[in-house]
Amino acid sequence: MKFGVPKESDVGEARVALTPNSAKFIKKLGHECFIQSGAGVAARFSDQDYVDAGVTVVKSAKELWQGSDFVAKVRPLNENDEALAQSGQTVISLFYPAQNEGQLERTRAAGLNIIAMDMVPRISRAQKMDALSSMANIAGYRAVIEASNNFGRFFTGQITAAGKVPPAKVLVIGAGVAGLAAIGAATSLGAITYAFDVRPEVAEQIESMGAEFVFLDFEEAAQDGATTGGYAAPSSPEFRAKQLEKFRELAHEIDIVITTALIPGRDAPKLWTADMVAAMKPGSVVIDLAAERGGNCDLTVKDEKIESENGVTIIGYTDFPSRMATQSSELYSSNIRHMLTDLTPEKDGQINHNMEDDVIRGATVVYQGDITFPPPPPKVRAIAAQKPKIPAKSAKELRAEEAASRKQASRKKAMLLVFGGLLMAVIGMYAPAEFMQHFIVFVLSVFIGFQVIWGVAHSLHTPLMAVTNAVSGIIILGALLQIGEDVPIVRVLAIVSVAIATINIVGGFMVTRRMLQMFQKS
Repeated sequence: MKFGVPKESDVGEARVALTPNSAKFIKKLGHECFIQSGAGVAARFSDQDYVDAGVTVVKSAKELWQGSDFVAKVRPLNENDEALAQSGQTVISLFYPAQNEGQLERTRAAGLNIIAMDMVPRISRAQKMDALSSMANIAGYRAVIEASNNFGRFFTGQITAAGKVPPAKVLVIGAGVAGLAAIGAATSLGAITYAFDVRPEVAEQIESMGAEFVFLDFEEAAQDGATTGGYAAPSSPEFRAKQLEKFRELAHEIDIVITTALIPGRDAPKLWTADMVAAMKPGSVVIDLAAERGGNCDLTVKDEKIESENGVTIIGYTDFPSRMATQSSELYSSNIRHMLTDLTPEKDGQINHNMEDDVIRGATVVYQGDITFPPPPPKVRAIAAQKPKIPAKSAKELRAEEAASRKQASRKKAMLLVFGGLLMAVIGMYAPAEFMQHFIVFVLSVFIGFQVIWGVAHSLHTPLMAVTNAVSGIIILGALLQIGEDVPIVRVLAIVSVAIATINIVGGFMVTRRMLQMFQKS
């Protein structure tokens, strides 16, 4: 099959749907790769880079469209693309079918098959094809970089001979993919980072990244605020009022606000109002990642950077991924080639458009003359599907269960002690005295190792606090007892045992130290 990628013709779009790295994988699937000359230049991929990767470079968009069976793009089809497209071709790109009903009908009438990368279902198997998450990840990171470029201070606090510089305070609203990427970038730069999301289950993720979760004292906040598609569900008016009240409390002390709240196909909710902007200090920055759908901030202007009357910079750019075109293209083209991998299961260059496959069916919006959007729900559960609610137990029931558990554990220990005592007595009746001496030491060593290791919570286990080290301790203890024997072979084996067990224990110390250093701020 001939796989072609034209140059993006939308103004300001620097991304490309095929990179030299991805082309190598696509060729292994049995496909021929073609690309329009200059398509990757804005993303810093020259025509020669593609030639070196085995891609055929064609001169014009017309030649590429006419010679390709399968065409991949970043942006949705524009008028020029629709005019060049051939009946029977399959086009894979971002499409946004819920907002482009007219284009859905036009592409159906033109005989095109459309795979929308923004419609990939959010299930575990499809994560590698999730272009929305790939681009949101870059947008969140770039938002922090853009904020630092427009903020007049360091992100991290400093104490210098010239005076003290306080750390910047960053508030991230929405802890989806973009929000978590922004949190990671802000904390790594040393800012004091706060984050809010209507889904309380993400609090642990936020705190694990070094940010502080902003809790609301509201009953609805304790409920699951996620939809089965992995997005936050719309909030009630009462919850929204409480939410805005909390933001007003924070506005005067926050230096940078990054808003990411957006559900595909819906207008962005207004979460950072004009009075909150007015409460912010001069020099503060608001980055609105929902600007394409109206913005989360009242003052956001799409694709522009403005300054409020009190000196707050508000940025409503919609091309954050395109501002990091090289990285964005690598990730997006990787999403494309993973989709092609599913479409080419035999790796023979033949497309198998299996509409029984959850991922392919979910992403296909036009197929063989029919509009197949919206897709049916996937057969498997979504990533953020709601967990079944388990009824809470009363304190009395919990205490009763705990007492029963302790009683059962005590009974088991008593039975083990009785059994062990009987076993020792039987062995002592027939075994020689030398054997019993060493056997008792062995049993005590195993018992001590068991108590040391099994008494530690699993979450605290490290290469140092591991079962292998308990075994190594037993080996060393036994070897030390034998190292003074007169038999040469026994002495040699004891020395070798001590050396090998010591290597394991010392290695545990070294690896554990390195693990702990990963969690220490330099």
